[in-house]
Amino acid sequence: MKKLLALACFAGVMSSCGEYYRVQKSQDVAERYSYAKKYYNEKRYARVVTLMEDVIPSLSGSSEGPQSTFLLADSYFHLKRETEAAQYFKTYYTSYPKGDQIEEARYKAGYCNYLASPEARLDQSATVSAIQDLQNYLDYYPQGKYRREVEGMLFQLQDKLAEKELLSAKLYYNLGLYLGNNYQSCVITAQNAIKDYPYSKHKEELMFLVLKAKAEEASLSVEEKQQERVREALDHYYNYLNVYPEGRFAKEATRLHEKMTKILIKE
Repeated sequence: MKKLLALACFAGVMSSCGEYYRVQKSQDVAERYSYAKKYYNEKRYARVVTLMEDVIPSLSGSSEGPQSTFLLADSYFHLKRETEAAQYFKTYYTSYPKGDQIEEARYKAGYCNYLASPEARLDQSATVSAIQDLQNYLDYYPQGKYRREVEGMLFQLQDKLAEKELLSAKLYYNLGLYLGNNYQSCVITAQNAIKDYPYSKHKEELMFLVLKAKAEEASLSVEEKQQERVREALDHYYNYLNVYPEGRFAKEATRLHEKMTKILIKE
């Protein structure tokens, strides 16, 4: 009995495969689309993509254009092919602005780029695209059903861009006076990041890095510039302490304050 059941299952699988391969070779757009919808409902997304990629242009000007485009986009989404999914979700909401799934398409376009966003050390083009798409979603749907998810993703992506700037600022600091005054570049980079991402979780470290770079620059300065730079460093110490009186860099900041004060007293 078990053997007969296994043979029946095998025959069913073979029949399904044979049907799929036959439709795959078919030139009948309607047939391919019909089977693509069937496979989509069965969550066989790889088959959907194979059947739909070639016929989308033929359907784009028809009444089936919106649904077929969303179906293909969502299949790419489930296959974790975020780049292609984002492309077709964008095609959906730009080509069919009155489509039934327009809000979901705008959300998923941004979400796909969010998923494709790399770690902070790498190029952040996908991160910038994700921020633009997610912000566009909020512009169109300020009270949309995905609003909270979108706001959370935006904060995460902005933190990643802030981290990217933090890494650059740290690099400048570590270069020190090599081939120029890199402490100034460190300060500019960190201050721009603070301005651009004022609510980032990296803000405290960026502020401390400004103080640290200013103090190091002052301690290595020639005599005629040292006093002015020491006072600038002290200003940044009080600025840091005012925002983070019990911050995680408070003890190190106090040591820098003592070092700068000794230079002033010495003069």
